[in-house]
Amino acid sequence: MSTDQFSVDGEVAIVTGSSSGIGREIATQFAADGVDVVVCSREQDNVDPVAEEINDADSPGEALAIECDVTDRDAVDALVEATVEEFGTIDVLVNNAGASFMADFDDISPNGWETIIDINVNGTYHCTHAAADSLKDGGGTVINFASVAGQRGSPLMSPYGAGKAAVINLTTTLSYEWADDDVRVNCIAPGFVATPGVESQMGVTADNIDRSEVARRIGTVEEIADVTQFLASPAASYLVGETITAKGVPQISEERDV
Repeated sequence: MSTDQFSVDGEVAIVTGSSSGIGREIATQFAADGVDVVVCSREQDNVDPVAEEINDADSPGEALAIECDVTDRDAVDALVEATVEEFGTIDVLVNNAGASFMADFDDISPNGWETIIDINVNGTYHCTHAAADSLKDGGGTVINFASVAGQRGSPLMSPYGAGKAAVINLTTTLSYEWADDDVRVNCIAPGFVATPGVESQMGVTADNIDRSEVARRIGTVEEIADVTQFLASPAASYLVGETITAKGVPQISEERDV
């Protein structure tokens, strides 16, 4: 069986929040498959090593590091402009940049709430809105990142869950509006993934995970990057407006009458 339909070779992608974790792995896998990829984060010093590692690996795709705060529209416009100037177009936009913290709702300040919403919701808006013309020029793909917290809520993460729920809804709406422009918009909602952030909070690293074990509740960045590449590829041509939940074995509870 041919696997050509899973390739994204020759395309140009922006991956936000790609200094570490899921975003970094997506950028690395894309470049290994021949994608010219723009890696971006709020600090230039954090993304320069990512681009250098990709380019030093002699990947078929090139990497360009750009400092960008997705909550700053001027910075996002500059990101899009620099991408088009360097690579000519934008075929794939991965809205991976996000942030969260854990706190009881009663203890969340207005500034704390607005900060999380700004990064997760407004950041997704800015990047997608700014890249619209390039994505529509010849057809493209948008892959948003939500979370299982945005699907069913999560204690102590109310602004994050609310923001990711908004991203899921935006995905559905925009996929309908942009379908006639030959742009597919989809979303990934990961559960726990062994990223540096999760490691610091839970003490679980990728070294502790057996990928051959089905019955597990934490995944690896490689697995999420695999799903991302699938959504960006022609193999996912009939997936439009969908949110793929990647969270391992489901938690099933039996309800009893009281």
